[in-house]
Amino acid sequence: MSTKNQISIVIPPAILAKATEKLQEVRILVAPYVQALAPGEKASIFKMGDKTVATVQKVKDYTNTNSEFAPNYMDRPEFLKDEAVVTGLSPIRNLAEQLASDLSDTITIAGNEALLAALLYYGAVKEASNKGVATATPIYADLSKRFTRKGNKKKPDTE
Repeated sequence: MSTKNQISIVIPPAILAKATEKLQEVRILVAPYVQALAPGEKASIFKMGDKTVATVQKVKDYTNTNSEFAPNYMDRPEFLKDEAVVTGLSPIRNLAEQLASDLSDTITIAGNEALLAALLYYGAVKEASNKGVATATPIYADLSKRFTRKGNKKKPDTE
């Protein structure tokens, strides 16, 4: 059985180390300015989407040209700082998401190909073990632990 090989690369360890170093540099650089949310917090706050970004930017413009409509209880300097954070960090987030997506896709492709090759090897070892090849038996015994199917056993009806 032949498999389609979509990816055939070797990433030099120096490149991986340098990429990791650069990402750590970015993380350290922005660390004083970013804040993490707990999962419950993230679910409970009002979030800006693509449409609301434009709305917030229009409101910013209107607060400059028609400030008489800004309520006294609106903290305009904080509003402007928050809008600037969104505007400043969004391109970095978009780049990071593109990178994360490309990394994930590459890992998925390479992982799929590695797993398919491992299954081919396992099948050959299993066949050799079943035919009595002594050196294949301990390999098969070890690998079979990892390839044992679990779950999806249907429980008998008790009615």
